[in-house]
Amino acid sequence: MNTLQGQISNIEVNGSLALVTTKVNGIPFTSIVIETPETSSYLKLGNTIKVLFKETEVIITTGDVSGISLQNRVTGTIIQLEKGTLLSKITIGTTVGNITSVITTNAVEQLGIETNTSVTAMIKTNEILLSQ
Repeated sequence: MNTLQGQISNIEVNGSLALVTTKVNGIPFTSIVIETPETSSYLKLGNTIKVLFKETEVIITTGDVSGISLQNRVTGTIIQLEKGTLLSKITIGTTVGNITSVITTNAVEQLGIETNTSVTAMIKTNEILLSQ
């Protein structure tokens, strides 16, 4: 599990849902949660929280991301690559810390990923969990 630490910078509420933006070293990560500031005491502007997401939920690209709707993006460099027969584990060094992704080995080969390759890691808003 990828775990980053940041501070809540924005909360938008609609009914029982909240769209929470957490800044991690200046990079915004948005998540949708089935809680609101009224139902959960940790949802307060400025609170320090953990941003969590699974390795299998990290999408990798080596190209332009301007036409992609994913809002959670962080650029970095591949610092470790463990290629398996079917799946590969990638560790990306970023300004928010190391992020790990597990993608197919076919995708690694199609993208030409190797150590020191510059990539963008992306995570869907609904795949990010928040924790105190």
